[in-house]
Amino acid sequence: MGATKSEIFTAKQNRLASVLKALAHPARIAIIQHLVKTKHCICGDLVEELGLAQATISQHLKELKNIGIIKGCVEGTSVSYCIDEKIWQQVKKEFEGFFITYKTNAECG
Repeated sequence: MGATKSEIFTAKQNRLASVLKALAHPARIAIIQHLVKTKHCICGDLVEELGLAQATISQHLKELKNIGIIKGCVEGTSVSYCIDEKIWQQVKKEFEGFFITYKTNAECG
């Protein structure tokens, strides 16, 4: 499979693709759902909640941090993770814009 020619796409298209790629794992969806529910947590909480290894959770957290959808704050010897509200709202707006532009096409069977 060839390399993606991301330069031929708009910044918005590349950003949306990056977010979708980062969210395209059930563990990451579960992490986001847990953070939405609990507001913040540490890696150990996610290990208990999801039943995955600490190293696996850390890797998923890293990917979510890389796209900016979550952030971490040092609390003592741990890092507490939460949704980055500003980025969350930007992503929400991008997704809404992506889906809202579709109009029903009765001609397509």
